[in-house]
Amino acid sequence: MDFFISNAYAQAAPGGADSLTSLLPLVLIFVVFYFLLIRPQSKRQKEHKELVAGLQTGDEVTTAGGLLGKVTEVKENFVKVEISANVVVTVQKHTVSTVMPKGTIKSV
Repeated sequence: MDFFISNAYAQAAPGGADSLTSLLPLVLIFVVFYFLLIRPQSKRQKEHKELVAGLQTGDEVTTAGGLLGKVTEVKENFVKVEISANVVVTVQKHTVSTVMPKGTIKSV
């Protein structure tokens, strides 16, 4: 019965050049991820941080929930937004997604 089972022999260790070429695809994947995912996301985060820091009374904004209104008061972490006549809601600053051009509320 021995003649059906072949002997398993260890292979020689790969050379130094082979290990370098096996790492090359991994490095290329990391570079692609950096330029397509990591870098644009950090740029968006930086822009949003600047937008939130620059909020002023009178800005017309939209929130992440879709509310459109005018900023009436800016505090450290919260913003009061007037969404209709005499209707003011308090939202967290980071939920403000965009600052709209002046006159957007009147055109809607």
